[in-house]
Amino acid sequence: MGGAPVRKVAVFGAGYIGLVTGACLADLGHRVVVRDINPEKVELLRSGEIPIYEPGLGDMVAQNKERLSFTLDAQEALDGAEVVYVCVDTPPSASGDADLSRVWSVVRSLEGASHLKAVVMKSTVPVGTGSRVRATLDGAGLGHVGYASNPEFTAEGTAVRDFLHPDRIVIGASEEATARLISDLHQGVDGPVVVMDVRSAEMVKLASNALLATKISFINEIATLCEKTGADVEHVARAVGLDHRLGHHFLRPGIGWGGSCFPKDSEALRQLASNTGYHLQLLSAVIEVNNLQKRRAIQRLKDELGTLTGMRVALLGLTFKPGTDDMREAPSTVLASRLLAEGAEVHCWDPMARPAEVEPWRSTLQHVSPELAVEGADAAIVVTEWPQLKEVDWARAVSMMRRPLLFDGRNLLNPGAMRALGFTYISVGRP
Repeated sequence: MGGAPVRKVAVFGAGYIGLVTGACLADLGHRVVVRDINPEKVELLRSGEIPIYEPGLGDMVAQNKERLSFTLDAQEALDGAEVVYVCVDTPPSASGDADLSRVWSVVRSLEGASHLKAVVMKSTVPVGTGSRVRATLDGAGLGHVGYASNPEFTAEGTAVRDFLHPDRIVIGASEEATARLISDLHQGVDGPVVVMDVRSAEMVKLASNALLATKISFINEIATLCEKTGADVEHVARAVGLDHRLGHHFLRPGIGWGGSCFPKDSEALRQLASNTGYHLQLLSAVIEVNNLQKRRAIQRLKDELGTLTGMRVALLGLTFKPGTDDMREAPSTVLASRLLAEGAEVHCWDPMARPAEVEPWRSTLQHVSPELAVEGADAAIVVTEWPQLKEVDWARAVSMMRRPLLFDGRNLLNPGAMRALGFTYISVGRP
């Protein structure tokens, strides 16, 4: 810890962010209690099992079990705690605004916890939420308790690494002492600390995800234009990314972004602007391009097959990205729903997706290997760029399909090699 004091920290929420935050803070030497309202989840964690798939997280929890515990009881988590981290979900409400009911539930549970030194918002919330939380804490007699916004920038699949080796640690606080306390909590983390006001910190998270989503939608627009002009988007993206002003990150064409952050945060930012009477035209276009990208994939299959009615289509990959079991807002959910609506028979494979996630797709069959998923299929779509798909015996797979049509929605495979095997191979933005 390099001389920084060991703190007792309460983390509310045992989802991706809460578990990673709690485990990493314990790994830095702090004593951490993670509280969640789901009894099954807490019981799993107490028994040493991790209810989500995140590389390195299970080992970190096991290594720090002396400093890390789990509870259903808010008061048990707060007992002796100096700092509270709010890491609960803020899903979209019916109006499109962020549903902060879980956040307010945590804030209300702090009444009487006069021993606290700071409350830290890790959940993604609308700009201005901190002012409302501050007023609520003041009204509860907790005016002496500091408040900070400390947005997370972790990506699923690399969350532990991202916490310990971040590009930046953003701390929004109105008091210097609170900012210093949160900075000291991170002593041992390899990344620069950037201190600002609370509202700016709240905006940073939304703006960062919106810009990343914009880069993806932009390269997908260019990919569509490449298809119509005979250019190759892979060559274009590589050369564009070499410009130091632009960089190559997130310039990968595909069938669109998904997950728990990009869709929710982009919509939340657009809704925030609407509530102020301003229309974010660029962001609205970014969201529209992403929504159309999945539907374009279905249309391309229809163009090749003539109809999807009665056709068997294999979805290769279901999670929104490799290295995670998360299917929230995954492109596969739209693809499966559209295929079923068109009368197709859907088969699928994914190494991490839980069968329960596939159950809502009536008559969909989940297979244990890509080869079994494509057997008898009229078409297959590479939906998630799992590295296992590069190891598939595609020469055997092409002979197993009823029609060897392969749409590579992630440009994962080599076009010439796949066509040489006999596939009718189409991809995104490549001639």
